[in-house]
Amino acid sequence: MNTEQAASALINGAEAVIRGKREFLELLTAAILAGGHILIEDNPGLGKTTVAKTIARLIAAPDGKPLLFKRIQFTPDLLPYDITGVDIFDPESKTFRFVPGPVLANIVLADEINRTTPKVQSALLEVMAERQVTIGNATHEPPEPFFVIATQNPIESEGTFPLPAAQLDRFMMRLSLGYPDRKAELSILDENPAERALHTLEPVLTEAEFLAAQAAVSNVFCHAALKEAIADIVRDTRTHKGFLLGASPRAGLHLLEAVKALAFVKGRAFVIDEDIAALAGPVLAHRLKLRDPRAQGEKLIREICLARIDGIKTT
Repeated sequence: MNTEQAASALINGAEAVIRGKREFLELLTAAILAGGHILIEDNPGLGKTTVAKTIARLIAAPDGKPLLFKRIQFTPDLLPYDITGVDIFDPESKTFRFVPGPVLANIVLADEINRTTPKVQSALLEVMAERQVTIGNATHEPPEPFFVIATQNPIESEGTFPLPAAQLDRFMMRLSLGYPDRKAELSILDENPAERALHTLEPVLTEAEFLAAQAAVSNVFCHAALKEAIADIVRDTRTHKGFLLGASPRAGLHLLEAVKALAFVKGRAFVIDEDIAALAGPVLAHRLKLRDPRAQGEKLIREICLARIDGIKTT
C-alpha cells in the first residue's frame, strides 16, 4: 500500500463500525498519525470505547495479529501501580522482577479516566509525555507505535474527578462523537456494528505501513507564515481576557503536528489555513481555563484563529 493511502484505509476501515462520523474519524486519524494522544469526551453509550477497539484491530503487528491493545477501566479504587506495573520480589531467585502494567502496550484505552482520583490519573503522565515508565531505578518503554485513547464522561456527571491541567496538556486533541444522524442510527439498529462488525474486522495496515505514514506526516510542508499564525494563536490565548490560563508551548507544537497530519489525511503535502481553523479548537480548548465558566472556549479560540488567518490573507 502507498503511504498516501494509509489514512483513507484507516478511516474507511473504521467506518465499518463507527457509522456516520467521517469528520470525527478524520481528526482521530490525524491525531494518531501525528503521534498524539486523544481524549474523547461524551455521554455514555455513544461508542467511545468502541472507537479505541476499532483502531486497535485495523493495524497489524509483524505477526499478522492486531497491535497489542490494553483497556484500563478507571474506578475510584484503582491504584497507580495497577496502571504502570510493579516490582515483585521473587523468593526463589531473591530478586525483584518487573510485572508490566497495561500501559505498556501499543494502544491503551483509558476508559472513563475521570472516574478515578488525580493521583491515579497522574500515573499516565510520564508514559504519555516521554514514552517510558520508571519503576524503582529502572525505566521501561512501551512498544512503537504507542498512543493513549482516553474517554471521559462530561464533568457534570456524578462521581467524576476533573483532570488536572498537567494531564490535559498531554492530550493532543479532545474530540466528541456526538449522537449519530437518523440514517446512521438506523444502520446501527439494523446491524449492531459494535457487536458484529467489530469482531470480524481485519487489519487494513501493517505496523510498518503505519509507522511509514507517521514519518510521512513529519515531511508535510507548513509555510513560515502559517507557523507564525500558530505561534500567535497560542500566544493570544495567554493575553485574551476570556482566559485565566493560556496554552503552553507544547500546545503550539501539538497544533503544528496536528495540522500537518490533517493535511496528510486530506491528501495534501502542504498545510493550508483551513487546517488550522479546523484544529485550533480540538487541540487548544481543553488546555485553557475560562474566566467565565459559562463561556464557550472553542468559540473564543475560533475568533482568535480567524483573526490571525485573516491577517495572513491581507498581507
